[in-house]
Amino acid sequence: MNSTEIINHGATARETATFVRDSLPSSGLFADQDWRTSSGPFPIGEPLAREIESLGRVLLQFYRAVNLLYRQSLAGKEPSWVAGLLDQGKPESLLEIQRAAAFKNDIPRVLRPDILITDTGISISELDSVPGGIGLTAWLNRTYAQLREKGLATQEPIGGENGMIEGFRSIFSNAANVFIVVSAEAATYRPEMQWLCDRLNESEGRARFSVCDTTFTQFGSGDAIYRFFELFDLPNVANQETIFARAAAKEITVTPPPKPIFEEKLLFALLWNRNLHSFWKKNLGEAFFQRLLKLVPYTWVVDPAPLPPHGAIPHLNITNWEQLKAMSQRERDLILKISGYSEKAWGARGVYLGSDLSLAEWSEAVDQALQQFPRSPFVLQRYEKPKTIDFSWFDFDLNETKVMPGRVRLCPYYFVGGENDAAHAKLGGILGTICPADKKIIHGMKDAILAPCSV
Repeated sequence: MNSTEIINHGATARETATFVRDSLPSSGLFADQDWRTSSGPFPIGEPLAREIESLGRVLLQFYRAVNLLYRQSLAGKEPSWVAGLLDQGKPESLLEIQRAAAFKNDIPRVLRPDILITDTGISISELDSVPGGIGLTAWLNRTYAQLREKGLATQEPIGGENGMIEGFRSIFSNAANVFIVVSAEAATYRPEMQWLCDRLNESEGRARFSVCDTTFTQFGSGDAIYRFFELFDLPNVANQETIFARAAAKEITVTPPPKPIFEEKLLFALLWNRNLHSFWKKNLGEAFFQRLLKLVPYTWVVDPAPLPPHGAIPHLNITNWEQLKAMSQRERDLILKISGYSEKAWGARGVYLGSDLSLAEWSEAVDQALQQFPRSPFVLQRYEKPKTIDFSWFDFDLNETKVMPGRVRLCPYYFVGGENDAAHAKLGGILGTICPADKKIIHGMKDAILAPCSV
């Protein structure tokens, strides 16, 4: 693909970028956040677009398999250490909710992988079951689609003008009302979800969708909750007991379900664990299993339990995690990050790139991971370096288009509609985040370009 190409027949880059900027809602989309504006979508090749679209089925099946693995581990049908590892550091009250019969088969209804474009293809660095960016991507898709409708561009975002909006609507079926409960921890994302609710209500001609805080408890029978708070934050969520008790009684529904297993990055370490390969082959199918192994970097759980003298950690050729600290900088193309159930487990916090740190900094990060294992396990993951791609943005201060060498993260949003075997994951849109090339860890920042993806 030619990533610098923006097609604007009969329009200047300034006209298109100005239209995008002026379309921003007055309340914004992220609290106190901004980004660089592109005058067109981020183009990806048709083969990559097809691959990403088909990935939804694979990730849906992976989540189903994870759910089954946990339940069978508790029941003694799969190794008990799996549930023990996933339950580690969680309060018993939360584990009781996770194991409740009412949530037995529930999985998240919004699936969002973080996909990096590398020199050899794509790599899924992690999955997010409580993702931000839904409203933002919906707004980007609608705004850039309107560019095309106005004759200012020829490229239409993947998912079209309403793919994200209709996708989000679809996960709530016939719920009487839908409440998006946003915690103080996630308050940055409240404006985007308010914008999304406003668009949904406009299209329905009634106020079915609303954003509320963690003190609201006036949920009616048949209502649905979208949980926009992480489970580590429950002590700060005043209405969580009401929500989960009523959901357990089948009076309301809640998604993502209150199951911390889906907020753990160590799921990828379980995918790679050879002791579980027969389970994955059976419950994913050989084709899906091999596809995930191709896309997911090798991942380890940093468990300080001693190995026998003749044992070694696979692919690292070390016999204990202390030896990780002695690796040279060239050998440290590795990412160390908190698995989950922590305020540092999202937003690029608690993430350490070995090759980007001094020996002392890396040693300190390894020590932290070993010490925190009983409460907050860390994972180690091979670092798949994103390739450098040139992409343009419009600098309103200088009144000119600039080309920025950047590294790209693609975030497709899949919305799961239907129940049980009839459930299906549909792609609503893809958010492209292009960070300056000198930024090794890609996340939303003011120096990044945010744009919807197109074919």
